[in-house]
Amino acid sequence: MPSTEANKPLHVAVAVIRRDNGDILIARRNANAHQGGLWEFPGGKRESGEDILQALARELHEELGIDIVRSACRQLTHIHHDYSDKSVHLDVWWVDGFTGIPEGKEGQPLRWVSIAQLADYSFPEANKPILDAILAE
Repeated sequence: MPSTEANKPLHVAVAVIRRDNGDILIARRNANAHQGGLWEFPGGKRESGEDILQALARELHEELGIDIVRSACRQLTHIHHDYSDKSVHLDVWWVDGFTGIPEGKEGQPLRWVSIAQLADYSFPEANKPILDAILAE
């Protein structure tokens, strides 16, 4: 079947933002959003004409008010996941350097958590391989 915009996977840039002490930033999805109320790693959809790091930088600036240091970004993993209503391709990056203080610009709660604490939060199914990749590092 030919690919159409309707069945084309959403290409999403995802950041695993890490502080010097190793804590990782997570955000809670809006209750009205797809997978609402679950926790996630910040990021968002890649727009036409953007490379993945441009998308990551734009999304983190818009959502959190931070600017990434590109030289402090490293690819963690790629994930393809099919939900019942959509498919997503997640391009996941470690972000170990940024400027600014993260805040939920879209009203989303944020938390800095240790790697061990990640297991205490509910994430969308597509994020489970991200958790596995973090633990494998």
